[in-house]
Amino acid sequence: MKGSFPVEKFKDIQTPFYYYDTDLLRNTLSAAENAANKYGYHIHYAVKANANPRILSIIREKGFGADCVSGGEIQAALDAGFPTSKIVFAGVGKADWEINLGLEKDIFCFNVESIAELEVINELAQKKGKIASVAFRINPEVNANTHHHITTGLKENKFGINLDQLNKIIDLLSTLTSVKLIGLHFHIGSQLTDLEPFQVLCTRATEIQDQLVKKKIFLEHINFGGGLGIDYTHPNKNSIPNFEDYFKIFNTHFKVLPGQQVHFEPGRSLVGQCGSLISRVLYVKEGTIKKFVVLDAGFTELIRPAFYEAYHKIENLDSEALPETYDIVGPICESSDCFAKQFDLNKARRGDLIALRSAGAYGEIMACQYNCRKLPQSYFSDTL
Repeated sequence: MKGSFPVEKFKDIQTPFYYYDTDLLRNTLSAAENAANKYGYHIHYAVKANANPRILSIIREKGFGADCVSGGEIQAALDAGFPTSKIVFAGVGKADWEINLGLEKDIFCFNVESIAELEVINELAQKKGKIASVAFRINPEVNANTHHHITTGLKENKFGINLDQLNKIIDLLSTLTSVKLIGLHFHIGSQLTDLEPFQVLCTRATEIQDQLVKKKIFLEHINFGGGLGIDYTHPNKNSIPNFEDYFKIFNTHFKVLPGQQVHFEPGRSLVGQCGSLISRVLYVKEGTIKKFVVLDAGFTELIRPAFYEAYHKIENLDSEALPETYDIVGPICESSDCFAKQFDLNKARRGDLIALRSAGAYGEIMACQYNCRKLPQSYFSDTL
């Protein structure tokens, strides 16, 4: 079944472009909010998934916080009106100017990923006469069983503080005067559709917390990051992820201490299904052993298939003819510029509108200008 698109309105728009269903976005946000509110959980949207100003504005209106991984994302969150008291800053390589921006704006928390970073934050905060609130991002050694490019919770990954370094950084903390430890942060990976790794994470987080309690260290905030996946194969049938079961896992398996607050940082699960990349067929090319549909969109607009070998459902919005089998490719001068191989698509002709679904996360935000191409424009269902 194809998605519902205002195809006639697309006819006069130059392709490629991003199209966002704002009703679906708002419904997804409400589903996440309602599920999290059952347990008093706090949500910070992971800005890296999509920083389109309109998207950010809608999420901010819902009252969510912002999870940022760069100074640019902090500024984008501020520009969208997110309160500084709800902005968290993660990332393994925070530059001095980015840290200073966070300090100047009095953001809620820095998620610290190394001993070296903690020392730099302390030094910069001291110069400003401020106390920086920090959470230690702990590498919990939980295998998320996802693509190796988006696994973050193992010892060999660049992210986080390894468990065997935790005592060392806690000892260091007692010598630093301009940082205050307020919590722990975890993030084990992205696009998890099997919830079992989250249960393992809860067990590991409880073990770590119990060790700290024995040291008389009580932390007010526990942040479990994000990672909940979406259904790329059936974007119409499963347009909203199962937030109920996701948050229930944490409520069931993580023991919240009195006065403790629990935070999450979803990104893809909130915005992934509301966005589609709309393209046109430039040519149907008859090869010797296969046929190609050549689109005017390439990995410059949607890099996930080339970068992650990711699947996106592809629909011909102008054809109800019987499907034919094609390689669906873009115009970029690289062999990796391929969206799908041996893909069954309703018979294509030059000029047909093509939708690449589930592109609301890591689509527009990762677009680039390779081959001197223009960045794609964005359009919204409630303003088109």
